[in-house]
Amino acid sequence: MTISIWILGDQLLEFHPAILAAENAAHSEDIRIVMVESDLRIARLPYHRRKLVLLLSAMRHFADDLRDLGHVVDYQRTQDFESGLRNHIAHHAPDRLITMAASEYPTRELQSQLASRLDIAVDVIPNTQFLTGQFDSFPQAASSQKVVMEQFYRAMRRHFSVLIDTQGSPVGGAWNFDKENRKPLKRGIDPPAHVTFQPDPLTLDVMHQVEQHASAIGTAKGFDLAVTRDQALVALDDFITNRLPDFGPYEDAMSSSHDVLFHSVLSPYLNIGLLQPMELIRAAETAYHEGRAPIQSVEGFVRQIIGWREFMYWQYVRQMPDLWTANAWQADRPLPEFFWGGSTELNCLRHVIQRVAETGYSHHIERLMVVCTFCLMAGIDPRQVTEWFLSFYIDAYEWVVLPNVIGMGLNADGGVTATKPYIASGAYINRMSDYCSACRYNPKERVGDNACPFTTLYWNFLSRHEARLRANPRLGP
Repeated sequence: MTISIWILGDQLLEFHPAILAAENAAHSEDIRIVMVESDLRIARLPYHRRKLVLLLSAMRHFADDLRDLGHVVDYQRTQDFESGLRNHIAHHAPDRLITMAASEYPTRELQSQLASRLDIAVDVIPNTQFLTGQFDSFPQAASSQKVVMEQFYRAMRRHFSVLIDTQGSPVGGAWNFDKENRKPLKRGIDPPAHVTFQPDPLTLDVMHQVEQHASAIGTAKGFDLAVTRDQALVALDDFITNRLPDFGPYEDAMSSSHDVLFHSVLSPYLNIGLLQPMELIRAAETAYHEGRAPIQSVEGFVRQIIGWREFMYWQYVRQMPDLWTANAWQADRPLPEFFWGGSTELNCLRHVIQRVAETGYSHHIERLMVVCTFCLMAGIDPRQVTEWFLSFYIDAYEWVVLPNVIGMGLNADGGVTATKPYIASGAYINRMSDYCSACRYNPKERVGDNACPFTTLYWNFLSRHEARLRANPRLGP
């Protein structure tokens, strides 16, 4: 029996389960691997060129690594996934196709139809890139049922024994150290630079190719991200050694001078399979037990992965396909034009948008409390906001952006993902950043030419939705 394995571009796993499944069913000489670069998928939205370089270079490096291990790899560059698979089947005539379930809903739907569309036996094996695929703490929860992320987080930690002592209690005496992790960046603190990587000839070729994409945004020039697992492991070690110790206290801080601060910037690699969630968690745990990082930093980082990231994926799976049309606040205003260039006098938004346009990155609090909070209070159409995130961010994929933006950031799913809308006046941004000191708007003023738009929108939102907000147990009297 001959077997072909379709590996998706965001499934660049060191030990791919589809390969293991094929090797258990056939001899190595009867196995072929097919990878497909889809022109339609790349052009679905005007993606950031740095994201395209990361994905395409990592895919091509992964294919070369597989060949070095002795695998036969058919690398297709075609119009769409199905065309690439048809080309492969016509040339290699496999008896069976094995693939791992996609993270994103549209591709998973395609996988479910492959057998009938390609007239071949197809095995779609479970996705192993998420811990929730191995453990679901609320398997009977209906799509409309509210499940609190903190409950989910604690259940996941117990199940996988993460930061749990021998008595079954949380290490450090508390499940959550969030209250200790809300410090603004103090003057004189200079976060260490994160590690960068010099592009090799293969990546340089991809950079040149991507620069020609007419519909893409940003530039590929200066690309310096990891594109192999070995490089991603170096990035992981760099974070654990140099930034994790101070990550916790300053994880919510914002700065006009520093885009990364003490954040890991590992999500681009985690989301395409170069790293796995549990190895990040265990690396952070080890740093704590060896006395190299305090509990509030380690717990905060672990919570981002086993709490927030896994919860977002779990919500995506249970709410799709309805998330795309969710609009609980009936927001219908178009995304402002300045989101595509940052030409606004509002200093915080200008910095964040220009930063993302240049690098494809900003950290989580700027995404939630600057971009999403503004769009929620201003009544911007959730789909337009979501497509902006998908286009601009190097770590953006549908499974994470939809629940994070539509569900948490915009509260457009009616509170299924988050128990309250994340709204704040300019006072919050002034407290957590240095943006307001150089802004023409005053965060303390609600009305007038100098009033901060965040402050005006905040009080306007409270006024327009007073009855509904009072009914929320986390916001009412």
